[in-house]
Amino acid sequence: MKFFIDTANLQQIKEAQDLGVLDGVTTNPSLMAKEGITGQDNIINHYKAICDIVEGDVSAEVIATDFDNIIKEGEALAKLNDKIVVKVPMIKEGVKAIKYFSSNGIKTNCTLVFSSGQALLAAKAGATYVSPFLGRLDDISTDGLSLIEDIRLIYDNYGYETQILAASIRHVMHIVECAKIGADVMTGPLSAILGLLKHPLTDNGLAQFLADHAKAAGK
Repeated sequence: MKFFIDTANLQQIKEAQDLGVLDGVTTNPSLMAKEGITGQDNIINHYKAICDIVEGDVSAEVIATDFDNIIKEGEALAKLNDKIVVKVPMIKEGVKAIKYFSSNGIKTNCTLVFSSGQALLAAKAGATYVSPFLGRLDDISTDGLSLIEDIRLIYDNYGYETQILAASIRHVMHIVECAKIGADVMTGPLSAILGLLKHPLTDNGLAQFLADHAKAAGK
């Protein structure tokens, strides 16, 4: 399973990259705003800075919701760097745009997916990635992981190459369960990725080893 980090914070992206397990980045206008990145030129330069850090795909989201402007924005983003994946919302005009992009060799990430039917449409249109938001489903007392399972089954049934990018990851068990289901990618905060490192027995064991070594060295 690929590990993407969902942020616009360059320091967190660098930290994840330095860990040696980062495969890509997803971001969106909300995450940009959270980092104080405003204005089109600043946003474009920020995408370029992210691409300079990571080796894998970088999802960059369009703002437009009509076909012509989605295409215009998406083509401009794709020209920034070969790593850019154009992030397009799951709406009628978005599906049409995904088909256009896929027919013209531009990678896409279909975002804001909340049903298996939406995921099926995205795959039919040729999306590179589909992003089911499992955490947001959990927030409204719906099992987000079951959606990942359904999409996996449908894609395997018909051999769709669209990668399932489990989005809105909130914690370690989301990552582990998505890996068990067979999600191709997870994207979440740095805290969730680093959380995989933690186990009290690891901490206790290391502390004991170091204590025993100190005693032996003192002799």
